[in-house]
Amino acid sequence: MASIKYDPQGQKGKISYNSDIVSGIVVLSLKETEGIELLQTKNKGIKVSFEREGVYVDVSVIAHYGFNAPDLAYRIQQTIKEMVESMTKYRIAQVDVHVQNVIMPEELAAKAAAEKAEEAPAEAPTENSEEGEN
Repeated sequence: MASIKYDPQGQKGKISYNSDIVSGIVVLSLKETEGIELLQTKNKGIKVSFEREGVYVDVSVIAHYGFNAPDLAYRIQQTIKEMVESMTKYRIAQVDVHVQNVIMPEELAAKAAAEKAEEAPAEAPTENSEEGEN
């Protein structure tokens, strides 16, 4: 667990953030980045460590075909830095980005179709009763 001393307007106290909270903020920032997917692992490919110099973040992602990998990595770094620093007051020391794989357009289309099928509620056909009408 990491902690930070926070003194808004002279109030006494200390705010502590669990590394899972910072990891959650990293996940949110990655979901806002177009052209990538999170890994489907327990930790979603995210490692967070707290050091004296600041927070070190290591993320592994899957890129969508057609996106420039260095541009994606830079956007990921900037988004993580902005979100973590604004939400926790921690300083980001370093963000390492690893592109593990590339998803081709056909795979993206198949995945989108599967997600759409899962989201659509299964509707049972209803019978229209015409009681009381002559």
